[in-house]
Amino acid sequence: MSLKKIAEMVGTSPSTVSRVLNNSYTTCASEQLKEKIWKAAHEIQYVPNTSARDLKLGHAEKKKAQRILIVLARVEALDADPFFRELYQGLEYEILKKGFILDGLVTASEKDRQELRKCDGMIILGRCSSKMLGMLAGYTSHMVGIWRNPMNYEVDEVVCDGQKAAQTAVTYLIKKGHRKIGYIGDCSYESRYVGYNETMIRNQLSIDYSCIISTGQSKEEGYQAMGRLMEDEELTAVLCANDVTAVGALQALRERKGRRISVISIDDIEEAQTTEPLLTTVHIPREAMAHMAVQVLQDRISHGHTEKLRVEFPCRIVERESCFQI
Repeated sequence: MSLKKIAEMVGTSPSTVSRVLNNSYTTCASEQLKEKIWKAAHEIQYVPNTSARDLKLGHAEKKKAQRILIVLARVEALDADPFFRELYQGLEYEILKKGFILDGLVTASEKDRQELRKCDGMIILGRCSSKMLGMLAGYTSHMVGIWRNPMNYEVDEVVCDGQKAAQTAVTYLIKKGHRKIGYIGDCSYESRYVGYNETMIRNQLSIDYSCIISTGQSKEEGYQAMGRLMEDEELTAVLCANDVTAVGALQALRERKGRRISVISIDDIEEAQTTEPLLTTVHIPREAMAHMAVQVLQDRISHGHTEKLRVEFPCRIVERESCFQI
């Protein structure tokens, strides 16, 4: 009955609602429709059928639902980074599946901290400082972080190592015959940049710093950076720190017909499967990470474990059209 009600609220079919709520990465609905469906589910505090059936049959003890807060630590809004937006969608589903209540999405920036509130558990998207973790601990003692770069066991964390992802990407390009490989992304001591440098050095390849461009990892900056890199006729490949940057870089290449540069990136967001050419990227298993984060948080809340733990997922190359063999 809940599925029918949600369908009526958003103006779609119950089958579409079911597919969206049971498969967070389905392509049966637009992003706007997905957001409406999830919002409606939250409004009526939708409980998936399996949980509801168990409660009706007496297979599960009826308890007060735990309220879970999701905190954005690295970006100001989900629209700023599709990776976190798609990860958030996975978390929505997993939180509902467990019978928890999603108490909201807030940012940890100073201007928005007044929106933080006491909760039963917290999931943090994006690695943050120890100082920020200490601040967030004032709202709950049950926290799990999802990010690319491991911390020093300060909090439960679910990770897919960005340094290893960059190493995987550069190694792939080298096997394709590329020797002069550029980089677009955060060039501070960031794990993906470290992985790029280490792999180049390990393979005895020269690092040309004129082919390394520091950006804030946006589509526009990727476009501008690739415009500069295309001037180097010896450059044959570029690693972008994330897919959003790579989409901008590919746009610049499309406009400069005749200039061929292999482009690879990290994340494997949905847009990587629709851009032209289709983007070769390193897959970060967001759906599995979202599932595990909620599992770990549930165990933490129920005192199933007391020590800080880390669950690390592997990454893998998804070969598409944006890379070529030399």
